[in-house]
Amino acid sequence: MARLIAAASASVDGFIAGPGGDMSWLTPYLTAEPNPLIDDLVTRTGAVLSGARSHFGDDPHRGDPEHEGLYAGTWQGPEVVLTHRRPSGTVRGDVTYLDDLDAAVDLARRSAGAGDVSVVGGQLTGTLLRAGLLDELVVQWVPVVLGGGTRLVAAGSTVRLELLATHATTARYRPA
Repeated sequence: MARLIAAASASVDGFIAGPGGDMSWLTPYLTAEPNPLIDDLVTRTGAVLSGARSHFGDDPHRGDPEHEGLYAGTWQGPEVVLTHRRPSGTVRGDVTYLDDLDAAVDLARRSAGAGDVSVVGGQLTGTLLRAGLLDELVVQWVPVVLGGGTRLVAAGSTVRLELLATHATTARYRPA
């Protein structure tokens, strides 16, 4: 069965987006330097499970056709979005909108084939952690303090993590 692996870049004070979902704070820190933890995650990703705010929200690469999209435009494939609001009109790419967590997780796992499911979104990550469904959490810590915005994981519970691997400012964990 495909593993659910959440991944995010986060400020050192634990925010993945600034106030109003702003992602422009991340742009100066985006580099093309190899990162084996992120590169491995992208290579193993067979499908993406996104929260609504992440899917419909800001992209730090917006307007850059070479890098806009998931994982700086390096990944293409099926995406399942957990949301109660479906867009009107034509949907781009292989995107499915569902409003039921179990159905979304099931479809994302099936869509991943032999790969893993990359989870995108703080609220969704927290929900999966509390439900005991998240297998790993990959965090790329960015040397900036935002002071507010969207947290890596919303308040509500404490989850202990076991460190699996590190590379520079990136760490890979498993819920303990």
